[in-house]
Amino acid sequence: MGLVLTGLLGAFMGTFSGTLNAAQAYLVNDIYLKYVNPAASNRKVISMNYLAGLVVVIVGIVLGLFVKDVNTVLQWIVSGLYGGYVAANMLKWHWWRFNANGFFWGMLAGILPAIALAVLKSTGVLHGLDLYYWPVLFGLSMAGSIIGSYATPPTDIATLKSFYRNVRPWGFWQPVHRQVLAEDPTFIGNRNFRRNGFNIILGMIGQLCLTLLPMYVILWLKGPLFITVILLVIIIGVLKKTWWDRLNEY
Repeated sequence: MGLVLTGLLGAFMGTFSGTLNAAQAYLVNDIYLKYVNPAASNRKVISMNYLAGLVVVIVGIVLGLFVKDVNTVLQWIVSGLYGGYVAANMLKWHWWRFNANGFFWGMLAGILPAIALAVLKSTGVLHGLDLYYWPVLFGLSMAGSIIGSYATPPTDIATLKSFYRNVRPWGFWQPVHRQVLAEDPTFIGNRNFRRNGFNIILGMIGQLCLTLLPMYVILWLKGPLFITVILLVIIIGVLKKTWWDRLNEY
């Protein structure tokens, strides 16, 4: 029981510290330094980081007081919040026309309805699993991303070409690909979509195995532990051949 609680607390602290640091960066770099005080001194920036962190922690504690159980929060995070989060973070890799404004409006169009979902369910206006509302939140976020991107000029073409050359993403990059190819006829785009997709699926299964492995060790469930270890060994072996040994092709 002590080891289980230690693991849960460790997971919580790791997640919370990362979220807290990200929140401070967003508030200070993307809002305060960009719109409020661009000429702020280092001392002022440090002070604002402390203040932003304190505010985020206090807001988190206050919101936690209204939570009924952990399962309710997890259902909302996985189904509601992710529904408003996935579209913008997917498009930024695979669509050349996507830009910062599209990201902003896509996240806003997804996260605000996700928050509204949590409030409406807590008040009894909406019912059912949060998962049922995932397609709606995803669609709203996708619409915000596309409309926000087309409402503003595209990202500078030099930046797009540099990103495309270095990352070589697959997806909707044909206009940029043609310009890069015109400058460098030897350039070869990413043709490994199927293998990349296969590796992503294997990697996700491997991550799940790594999550389950210590649980089975602590509970000493020998059968599931043996199966998980075998699966993990197979996945590692396959990924070494299909990903690690072929990194130079990316």
